Formats: sequence, C-alpha cells, structure tokens
Amino acid sequence: MNLNYLSIIIFLPAVGALLIAWIPGTRAKVIRYIAALSTFVSLVLALIVFAGFDRSSAMAGVMQFEESVNWIPVINASYHVGVDGISLPLFVLMAFLGFLSVLVSWKIDLRPREYFSWLLVLETSILGVFAAQDLLLFFIFWELELIPMYFLISIWGAGRKEYSAIKYVLYTLLGSAMMLAGILAVYFTTGSLDMGQITRSGISSYAPVIPAALMFFLLFGGFAVKLPVFPLHTWLPDAHTDAPTAVSVVLAGTLLKMGGYGMIRICVSFFPDAAQAYAPLLVIFATVNIIYGAAVTLKQTDIKRLIAYSSISHMGFVLLGIFALGKVSMIGAVMQMVSHGLITGLLFATAGIVMHNTHERDISKLGGLARQIPIITVIFTIAGLGAMGVPSTSGFIAEFMVFLGAFSSPAALLIVRVFAGISVLGILLGAGYILWMLQRSFYGPPQDKFNGVADADNLERVYSAVFIALIFLIGLYPAILTRVIETGTEPIIRLIGG
Repeated sequence: MNLNYLSIIIFLPAVGALLIAWIPGTRAKVIRYIAALSTFVSLVLALIVFAGFDRSSAMAGVMQFEESVNWIPVINASYHVGVDGISLPLFVLMAFLGFLSVLVSWKIDLRPREYFSWLLVLETSILGVFAAQDLLLFFIFWELELIPMYFLISIWGAGRKEYSAIKYVLYTLLGSAMMLAGILAVYFTTGSLDMGQITRSGISSYAPVIPAALMFFLLFGGFAVKLPVFPLHTWLPDAHTDAPTAVSVVLAGTLLKMGGYGMIRICVSFFPDAAQAYAPLLVIFATVNIIYGAAVTLKQTDIKRLIAYSSISHMGFVLLGIFALGKVSMIGAVMQMVSHGLITGLLFATAGIVMHNTHERDISKLGGLARQIPIITVIFTIAGLGAMGVPSTSGFIAEFMVFLGAFSSPAALLIVRVFAGISVLGILLGAGYILWMLQRSFYGPPQDKFNGVADADNLERVYSAVFIALIFLIGLYPAILTRVIETGTEPIIRLIGG
C-alpha cells in the first residue's frame, strides 16, 4: 500500500489543532493529551520515514516518499512534497521538537486551548517548508508560520512581548517580500515552480528576466533574515527573550534552520554560478556572524538572551559551511543545523525550568544552584558542553566538519580559508561565555533565597534525557546522519564542479 507518510506527518498536528479548537468544553488535561498524541504519532511516522530512507549512492539527489497532485494547472503549481538527504534530518528534527515542545508546555495554564492550537499549527508550517518541492507551496508554508509565532509570543510571552512579536513580523515580512520577488523572477524565467526541475535544468539554460545574481540575492535576503545573518539579526534576541519556553525551543531548533535550508535548496542549487562568484563575500559575513554573535553574547546578563545571541554565532557556522562550497563543509552545515537544534533546544528548555522554579532570569542574581537543583545543573552543564563543541557531542563533530571542509575544499579560495581560520576565534569565545554562564548561575556559594527551590520533575528529566541521548548519539556515531546528508549534498556539489 502506498501510504502518504509525508502528508500525514505534516497535517496531523494541524488536525490536532482543529480538534482542540473546535471541540467545546474540552478540559485542559484533555487538550494537552490531544496535542501530545498528534505530535507523537507524527514523530513515530517521521522515524519510520527516516528508517526507510534509501541511503545508497544510487539515490543521491533523488526525492523519496514523494507525493504530487496537480493543484493550480494554469500556473503549473502542484502539491508536491518529498524528502532527500538535506531535508530529511531537518524534517525529523521538527517532528521531534514538535512533540518535545508539547511536553515542555505541560504546565501552561493560560488559555491552553489557543496555546496548543497555535503550537500545533506552527509545527505543520515548518514541516511543510522542509518537505515542499513546489516554490508556491514552499512560500505558503513559509508564510504560515508567521501567524502562530506572532500570537504565541504576543500572548504567552514575557517582557516586551508585543514589541518583540511585531518586530519579528516586520522582519519576516521584509524577508518574505524579497523572497516572493525572487520566486516570481524564477517563475517568469523558467515557467516552472517545480524545485527539482529548476535545479536539473539550471537557471543559466534560460533567458533570465532579471540578472541571475539579482535573483540569487533576492532569495538569499529572505533566507538571511530567518537564519539570521548580520545585520538582519536584531529580531532574534528580542523574540527569543520574550517568547515562552517551548516557542524558544522551536524557534532556535528548527525555525532558524529554514534559512539555512533555503540557501542550500534554492540559492546554491538554482544558482551555482552566483554561489561560487559571491562565496568569498558570504564567507566574510559568516565570519562576522560568528565573531560578533559570540562577542555580544559575552555581555549578556539575561540567561535567555545569552542563549539567543549564541545562536547568531552558531548560525554563522552554518553560513560558513554552505558557502565554503565543499562536500564536507556542506554536510557539516546540515549537521550543525541538526546539532544546534538539539543543543540549543535543550538549553532553552532547561533555562525555562530554571526561570520557572527560581523566578529569576538575571545571571548576576543567580548562583550556587548546583547544591539546590543538582539535576537541572547537570542537564544545563551537558547542554553547555555541547554548545562549546566538546568532543563526543554533536556540537564538536558538526563544527569540526565545517572547518575541515572549509580548509580542504578544492573550491575554496585563499580568502575563504583565511576567514575560516579567523572564525575559529568564535569557538574560543563560545567556551568563554558558556563557562562564564555556568559558573555565575550554578556554582559558587549557595544563596539562602533559593533554598527549597524545586529540581527537575520526572517529565522534565525524561525529555532532557532524550535530548542528551541524541546529542551524544550523533557525537559518537555521526554516520547515522552523514550517510543520509551525503545523498542530498552530492548532486549539489557536482553542480558547482566539486
């Protein structure tokens, strides 16, 4: 039987949202279980897809588990979904974080019907981005996430939540406008919205309606806002700081990765010549991201804001891996997206527990918590070590592959290698801000005001253990992902002569 796995995985959370929103009189406990069940089934099916994915070299560049239905014939648009070695790890990551974000939200008691409905719609939209193979469908899913994210931050957030939500919307709409202009230019040039067909034929085989480089940067601009790339990053610290914990987990875990994924899937695949021509410039931007993000992180005193700024630095490694244009560096970039999703997801989840239990988020007012909440301290320390890239964690193997690929790629110019070398400073700064945060927050003499603070409960211990297991699994056995990712990156590297 040909089961439409991807469509079920994508839309099952949305079905859960409809059940939660439309069944009258549903108690909060039932709402939580509906949300958990719908996201758990999606996760199980995503794992089945991952297990059934053909990793053989013969399937390199071939979309698997494809579904295609003619949608709008007059513009050649179709409902077309599928996964390859690049999109599958991110697709499974979102299914995993979708379920975990429900567990992280288990104590939400403010308007739970609306909260869980929006959270499930957010999962559907991001899953759709990673599976879409039609540019119009891709753009619709891309825009769909804006609505739930706005409400989740503005209603259930903290601090300047309305300001942060509106700022996120404005930045996203700016990027989306650029992306839509790029998509229209691609469509008028090729007459197609099929992403696979455009990649195979190449923009250079058509007479472009506007210069190919301009199309490249219009699309890149939309993705750069989401990644984010300096100086389009200022929405991120505010959104992260003021968002509820589970939303920060999804935001850092997968929403940022939509930008990196779009750069690989569209910018590099559609415009290999432009990618090669502007790679040195974009590697310089990657270096600025890494160094600037890490340096500003050192100045933060809010625990969530510190983790948010660290994400800017870590996404610089993704940009570096992509535009070093090497096979190993690009695999490393995808690995970094997955690794960062797990590590930073755990950091935000644990920071949320600390804030909830201590009612404090200012690092200067924390301290000595290791004796009072030892389980949380161990979890946070492991996540911090992963963010530092300590060997045996996923963070180490991802960053190692990015740098190894950047230095060894035959396509890398001297300037690329020089700036990749400068970017190593970001690792040293990263160790500084992580160790500083851990020392200031958890170690030193305990404070009497935190006596009796609750440690992690059983549910929090379980989902934290799952995060930790995956971080070490990927760190110790990276082939579980690299074999998959390689099938997706190999044809792209061939496009750029690698």
